[in-house]
Amino acid sequence: MSLDEFQADPSRAAEAPSDPTADASAPRTPGAWAALRPLLLRMHFYAGLLIAPLLFVAAATGLLYAGSWQAEKILYADELTVARVGDHTLSLGDQVQAARSAAPRGEVVAVWPAPDAEATTRVIMEAPGLAEDENLTVFVDPYTADVRGQLTTAGDALPLRAWLSGLHADLRLGAFGRNYSELAASWLWVVALGGLALWIGRRRGRRARLVLPDRSATGRRRTLSWHGAVGLWAAAGLVALSATGLTWSKYAGENIGQLQDRLGGATPSVSAVLSGSAGADGGDEHAGHVMPEGMEMPPPAPTADVGIDRAVAAARAAGVTESLRVTLPAKGKGYVIKEADKQVPVHLDSVAVDPADGKVIDELRFADYPLLAQLTRFGIDLHMGLTFGIVNQLALAALAVAVMFLVFWGYRMWWLRRPTKERRLSAGRAHPRGAWRKLPVTLLLPLAAVTAVVGWFVPMLGISLLAFLAVDVLLGFVARRRAAGR
Repeated sequence: MSLDEFQADPSRAAEAPSDPTADASAPRTPGAWAALRPLLLRMHFYAGLLIAPLLFVAAATGLLYAGSWQAEKILYADELTVARVGDHTLSLGDQVQAARSAAPRGEVVAVWPAPDAEATTRVIMEAPGLAEDENLTVFVDPYTADVRGQLTTAGDALPLRAWLSGLHADLRLGAFGRNYSELAASWLWVVALGGLALWIGRRRGRRARLVLPDRSATGRRRTLSWHGAVGLWAAAGLVALSATGLTWSKYAGENIGQLQDRLGGATPSVSAVLSGSAGADGGDEHAGHVMPEGMEMPPPAPTADVGIDRAVAAARAAGVTESLRVTLPAKGKGYVIKEADKQVPVHLDSVAVDPADGKVIDELRFADYPLLAQLTRFGIDLHMGLTFGIVNQLALAALAVAVMFLVFWGYRMWWLRRPTKERRLSAGRAHPRGAWRKLPVTLLLPLAAVTAVVGWFVPMLGISLLAFLAVDVLLGFVARRRAAGR
C-alpha cells in the first residue's frame, strides 16, 4: 500500500454514514478510528512518499531474482544436465576424481550427487582467487565422469542468480548497500498494514468496491480504486515478505535471531564431531600450553576413510535420500550428509557419518526441529521461491509487479492532487500536522509505547521514523515563521 488514503481529499472531508437510513443530523461521538485516522494518513503519506523509491527498487530486483531460477536452467543447461542418460552411474569417488583432474588447484569440500537421472553431479571446491563466499563448482556427468563445465558459485546459486541475489540484497554495493534493503523491509509491513486499514476504513460501507477496482470511476478516484483493491489483495504477501526479509538484515536480523534463541527456536544442526577429537571433549589438548621455541605442532594422525560412497550408502540406509549434499570430513569431524529438497513435502533430514567405519554417529530429523525453527525455514524458502517451485516464483513475481504498480499509482495520485492544474510543478499536500494531539491519552500512550518498542527492535524503522519527525517539525517551524512574517 502506498500513497493515497493518506492524502486527504478536500471533496471528501466528511464521509457519508454507512447506513443510508441513519439520521445525518444526529450527533456522532468520534471513536478511536476517527481519532487515529488523521495520524495514520500523515504517516502513510510520508512513508509512501519517501520509502516508495526503495520499495520500487526492491520489487524490481526481486522480480529479476524470481525469474532467475528458470533462467539459469536455460543459460546453464550444458552444466546442469547430462548429454545422455545412461544405464548406470559411476561411483561418486570416480566422479570426484574426474573433477580433481579438471581443476587440480581446487580442494574438494563438498559433493552434491545428481538429484535426478538427467542432472549432473556438482563437486564443490575451494580455489585460490575466489571471494570468501564463493566456490568453484565442477559439473560431472555421473554416467561417464565427463566434466560438463566449471562455474563460480555462491551456495547453490549459479553466477546469474548469485549476481541478481546481490543486486536485490545490497545493489552490489556491499555492506553499505544492505541498508537499502533493510530500510525497505522495515517499512514495507508498516505501509502495507497502514494502507490496508485506511482502505477498509474508507470503503466499509461499499463491500463490492473493497476487493475490486471501480471501473466506472475516472481520474484520481479511478487510480485510488486500483491502488486500494490491488493493495488489499497483496497486503498479506507483502507483510510476509517484509517479515522474512528482515531475518536476513543486519540490525533487525540480529534482534530476531536473539529473540528466536531465547524462545527456544534456534535451528539445530547435526553433530559431526568424532569421538576422541578435540571438539568431542569440549577442548583442545594443546589449549593453554606454549610449544617450546623451535618446535612445531605435530600434524594430526592420519585416519582411515571408508570413502564418500560408503558414507552416502550409510546415510541412505538411515533414510536420508533426497537431493543429498555431502560435506567431506574436516579435522576431527566426519561426513555430514543433508537433504536439500525444500519443496513441499520437504526433505531436510541430516546425518553425520564416521569416516573410519562408515557408521552413523548422529542424525537429525526436520520433524524434530522446534516449531519456530520450522516456520523460519518455511518462511525463508517461500521468500526465495523454493517451497512450491515455479508456482512460488510466479507468486513472488506477481507481488513484485503489484508493488511497482502501487508505487506508481501512489505517486500519480499525489500528482493529481496538486492545487491547480495550472501549477504544473506543484504536488498534493499531506494531511495537516498535529493529528497526534487529537488522540485521547488512552490511545496515545499505548501507541507511543508500541512505536518505541518496535522502533528499538527494528532499528532502521525507528531511526528513519525519528528522522521523518525531525524534518516534519522543522518544516512546520519554517511554515509558521513564514506565516508570521506576512
